[in-house]
Amino acid sequence: MPEEEAASSVKKNILTYAGLKKLEDELNDLKVNQRKAISEKIKEAREQGDLSENAEYDAAKDEQRDIEARIEEIEKILKNAEVVVEDEASTKSIQVGCRVKVHDVTYDEDLEFAIVGSTEADSLNGKISNESPVGHALIGAKKGQTVTVTMPSGEAQYKVLKITRNV
Repeated sequence: MPEEEAASSVKKNILTYAGLKKLEDELNDLKVNQRKAISEKIKEAREQGDLSENAEYDAAKDEQRDIEARIEEIEKILKNAEVVVEDEASTKSIQVGCRVKVHDVTYDEDLEFAIVGSTEADSLNGKISNESPVGHALIGAKKGQTVTVTMPSGEAQYKVLKITRNV
């Protein structure tokens, strides 16, 4: 019973299909190309002799550790991935896989972003996480509705202007 509870409490990583593909491509590159390249660097550094004072060897081993850690991280994300099919996302209310246009009441400006899972969030490219304060507050909101978002800097209000599929 405790094992079942632990398994069910594992956080699902919500991903769009594009986010899944990007992670799978990165994992493949790390396993196929990066591992081979770092093995070559380590081999060349070993051939230089004394490993105790070999900065190239130390740097290559550090890089190898970073690559292996990233592989493990991606595999863990993919193991618990739940893929949202953006083509099937409803536009009646905001959910992961939607693109939303809102009006920031405080700053009197319109903003547009895609709601994605936390592993795909990239605010500089207009992708906000469903777990971020703004994303969390918007989930479930409908067109015309105004939501209040509590952020570390204070409260903000966003009026939902448009909901479309993020395709």
